[in-house]
Amino acid sequence: MFGNLQRQVVLMLLASVAGSVLATPAPVSDLTGDVEQVSSTSSASPETRVERLERLLQSRNQLQLEMQQQLDEMATEIQHLRGQVEKNSHDMGQMLTRQRELFVEIDRLREELKSKSGHEVLADSETSGQAASTGTYSENVDEQTAYQNAVDLILKKRDYAGAINAFTKFQRDFPKSNFAPNAHYWLGQLYYAKKQDDKAVESFKAVLAFPKSNKRADALVKLGDIEKRRKNSELAKQYYQQVIDEYPDSASAESAKQAIAQ
Repeated sequence: MFGNLQRQVVLMLLASVAGSVLATPAPVSDLTGDVEQVSSTSSASPETRVERLERLLQSRNQLQLEMQQQLDEMATEIQHLRGQVEKNSHDMGQMLTRQRELFVEIDRLREELKSKSGHEVLADSETSGQAASTGTYSENVDEQTAYQNAVDLILKKRDYAGAINAFTKFQRDFPKSNFAPNAHYWLGQLYYAKKQDDKAVESFKAVLAFPKSNKRADALVKLGDIEKRRKNSELAKQYYQQVIDEYPDSASAESAKQAIAQ
């Protein structure tokens, strides 16, 4: 009896101790702190920082490479544009030079026509430069007036379209005039300035039919210039070389040599 009572007391004490142990709360805050400390230590590891720096360095290098490529492309484009500007400036300079020569020659002819009668112009062919291998000069005042009016449309009025019509009419009305090669030449110049190359070639070739004309060498140069503008390099060179061969000491020959060298 006494043994059973003792056994029950012992069991009650064990149950009380077990309940107190089970009721004790677990150290949650300490465990959480340990996890956060481990996580912080892991995120701040040297390997992670190095990898991040390597990624930043790669990104910067890639950006520098792309910027350098863009700079190289821009430099190439600028160089190309500079070449085009230089070429256009050269072509414009040549055109202006030709136009100045045209105006000087026209002004000279205008002064001669004003100071001399038609008969004197014919007699003094060496100074006037109007002699041709064929044709006769007319003392008809209408012929002189027609040519003078055509010249004045260029020199005084800058009416190039009107000058084309005037010279064309002059050729129809006075086909055998000693002014014929000059009329063809000025028409060629006017068409060339308007970039009507087919008509310019026709006019300049018409000048070649007058072997003694002082405009023949210039007409050959202009034919070369037209073919060069058309990208017909071989034909252009033939015209330039013809000027050099036939008029070696002329200013036209010098122009032809410079054109070949370019």
